[in-house]
Amino acid sequence: MLFSSVYFLFCFLPVLLVIYFAIPKRYNTARNAVLLVFSLFFYSWGEPVYVFLMIFSIAFNYAMALDISKEREVGKRGTLVFTVIINLLILSFFKYYGFFLDTVSDITGLDITYTALPLPIGISFYTFQAMSYIIDVYRGDTKVQRSVFRFGLYLSLFPQLIAGPIVKYRDVADQLESRETGVEQVGEGSVRFIMGLAKKVILANGLGALHASVLAMAPHEKTVLAYWLGAVAYTLQIYFDFSGYSDMAIGLGRIFGFRFMENFDHPYISRSVTEFWRRWHISLSTWFREYLYIPLGGNRVPAARHILNLLIVWSLTGLWHGASWNFVVWGLYYGIILIIEKYLTGRLMEKLPSIARHLITLFIVMIGWVFFFSEDLSSALEYLRTMFFAGGAGFADRSFLYLLRTNFVLLALSCWFSGEKPKKMFDELSRGSSLFAVIIPLILFLISSAYLIFSSYNPFLYFRF
Repeated sequence: MLFSSVYFLFCFLPVLLVIYFAIPKRYNTARNAVLLVFSLFFYSWGEPVYVFLMIFSIAFNYAMALDISKEREVGKRGTLVFTVIINLLILSFFKYYGFFLDTVSDITGLDITYTALPLPIGISFYTFQAMSYIIDVYRGDTKVQRSVFRFGLYLSLFPQLIAGPIVKYRDVADQLESRETGVEQVGEGSVRFIMGLAKKVILANGLGALHASVLAMAPHEKTVLAYWLGAVAYTLQIYFDFSGYSDMAIGLGRIFGFRFMENFDHPYISRSVTEFWRRWHISLSTWFREYLYIPLGGNRVPAARHILNLLIVWSLTGLWHGASWNFVVWGLYYGIILIIEKYLTGRLMEKLPSIARHLITLFIVMIGWVFFFSEDLSSALEYLRTMFFAGGAGFADRSFLYLLRTNFVLLALSCWFSGEKPKKMFDELSRGSSLFAVIIPLILFLISSAYLIFSSYNPFLYFRF
């Protein structure tokens, strides 16, 4: 079930809100129970059998954390290692076993057949949340949760279940026990949700349709500028798609009294790739830094070891995003770029004009997205060859001009809304007029609803992770 679906907006969410807020604030346990039941129902919507995998993950990590908290007192970590291994094995089986068998087949020449399993939605996100919890319990950074129902709600809470932000238990531990849910929280959350919905439905879906049109071009229609246009469209699409979904998650959390960390901070205004990754998918970058990069030694090691640390972290970051070699290359691509920025070009880049640094960063990021959206590595390389005049395609034709002309307004608005100014303007106008703060979100909600009702094109790019 997607947040940007008619069923969620007009059936699931209204019923949940009525039941949840019918329970008095003082009965927080009952409200938690309602959220837990609805979260498990939400999770079971697409593949009902996988709700048992979620329940197992809840029970397993809950029990192991209790044992880890006892083991920590005697200075042992066997249960921690065992729990991390089991979590990673479950994730690897459902997400990577096909990739592993395909790789073995390619290397050995064997024809290995297997049945592809549907990927449990959000398994990468809730597995990382579970591991952050058990590691924090072992470190003593958070107290163990002795209520299996509260822990179950933390792991399965539907707003951030399938696409993040990746929430650390210690950040919401107090909120699971008691939280403020009033008119102010509902208002703030609703506005944030609607803004995310508009990003997703009005902007991302239109950009996705443009990108799909480029990919669907016949061989004789493919041109250099058309492929650049497709790359630009995807660059904007994935931002509005994922950041819009994160906004909806944060908004829903706020409605129910939870405060989730920000996941995006206008990444396309960055003037270096290092800055870009401080602004993009912040919860994932933070997770890898805290639970992998720093334990490996971070940057407080000799240069050679630091470079190795970066390559390890970024290859795993790529693999986390998808079971394909193009994702691994995508991760290593960024690892190498960050190493170059750190040790070779950092000071040189600082001497360049701000606009030049900005354009160079956008160019690097756009090339990276080609590896990300391609089905496999060979498709990515073929796309890049065409972009850089090596694929035998022409420079431009009428098909390109048609796509550019019919999508120019969408592209221009998307570029503008990817910056900081629109949000600042909305915040300033909202402070000056409460009526404006209500009318604009209402209009956006009506437009978004109309898009959903009359359009069948509504993908979500991070749904597969």
